[in-house]
Amino acid sequence: MTTDETSRFVRLKVELVLEVGDAEALTGAALQRIAEDEGPGPEERAHSVSAVEEDEAEAVAYLVDPFDLVADVPGAELVQASWSSEQVDYDPDSPDWDLDEDDEEEDGQRDDGDGV
Repeated sequence: MTTDETSRFVRLKVELVLEVGDAEALTGAALQRIAEDEGPGPEERAHSVSAVEEDEAEAVAYLVDPFDLVADVPGAELVQASWSSEQVDYDPDSPDWDLDEDDEEEDGQRDDGDGV
């Protein structure tokens, strides 16, 4: 593919597993962020507070912003982003948690991301 035929768009997939060691600190930070956010109205703010207080995953989702991951990448601009978080049962020794499994191509060869 020549440069003229190459898409200018890149999809970046990131999967993270966080261990929450201090739920109060996490929730407190999310609530502080909500309090400082001048954008949402009172009804949306109340919904956000309720969600963060009930679910640590919601607190993480409120604190993590994909824009922060790419804001300083030279020559690139974030066009679209979506993210979600959920509480999960995590077993690092389980093959279900092999983060490289999406790198396997259909022919069984691993895609190392170098385009070769």
